[in-house]
Amino acid sequence: MTAQTTLKDRFGRQIEYLRLSVTDQCDLRCSYCIPKGFKDFQQPKEWLNFDEIERIIRAFGALGTRRIRITGGEPLVRHNLAELAGRLSQLAGIEDLSLSTNATRLAKQAAGLQDAGISRINVSLDTLKHDRFKTLTGGKLSKVLEGLMTAKSVGFKPIKINTVALKGINDDEFEDMVEFCIEHDFTLRFIETMPMGSTGRDATDHYLNLQTVKAKLAKRFDLVPGVMPGGGPARYVQVAGTDLRIGFITPISQHFCDTCNRVRLSVDGTLYMCLGQDEQYPLRELLRTGCSDEELQQHIRNAIQLKPERHEFESNPQKIVRFMSKTGG
Repeated sequence: MTAQTTLKDRFGRQIEYLRLSVTDQCDLRCSYCIPKGFKDFQQPKEWLNFDEIERIIRAFGALGTRRIRITGGEPLVRHNLAELAGRLSQLAGIEDLSLSTNATRLAKQAAGLQDAGISRINVSLDTLKHDRFKTLTGGKLSKVLEGLMTAKSVGFKPIKINTVALKGINDDEFEDMVEFCIEHDFTLRFIETMPMGSTGRDATDHYLNLQTVKAKLAKRFDLVPGVMPGGGPARYVQVAGTDLRIGFITPISQHFCDTCNRVRLSVDGTLYMCLGQDEQYPLRELLRTGCSDEELQQHIRNAIQLKPERHEFESNPQKIVRFMSKTGG
């Protein structure tokens, strides 16, 4: 990769990972993400269309970005997602195309998504209790489990389970989640809550430092150092005698800003440089007013230079008012 095709921010971090939101809509209402009854989503005319998304991803690929993760909202509510995935998987420079989903619609789409070139999936799952899942999300756990088992049957691997650790809500299930992932050969990742939007700030009452979660698991399981390929920030251990890796994503207790390698593209074409800051760069109107490919690449370079050194979740938790679904997962 030459200097001309490497995106680096002003702090020397190489940006090789883009999280692509294809919708801000979701069919669940997780308590820490979207308020119940919330309907103020973007309208489709404001969304980037597939041609516009492909053009932006092509530009990122030309600049050295290798990893693309399709997110939302819930990406599987976007019609014809497999078509888009197929187009993106063929772009020069893109080596890893993955998907984050709540899996409620995965059973019907898993085979098509794999055929289109998606290599890995992450599934949000905070509880294995049907009643608790209904309370937390408003949805049906059975649909998620069906989606997971279908994804497993068609050959997705790894399948990563993302569990937000919530004190007093699901902290009695962490060992069960480990056993579930051992049984089904999934990877497990615990995530700390972040104060994004009113729902995220409300969830801070349930914040758990993942070091305490790790210590609790170590009392039952023999945890040894582990590694997992990928571009994300999780720190892994492995359960000895099994193939299970357990990752810990700690944006609050042990922030990883100094090695952050990612930016986010929202469904309306806005680049967000950091979950915990306001720096953003609009690309949609540039596309719709005729900018050239060279100009688009230069705008992306300009945007990357706005990336802040770190978030302010601890020092200024009221700063970010947008919901996670608006930013892109």
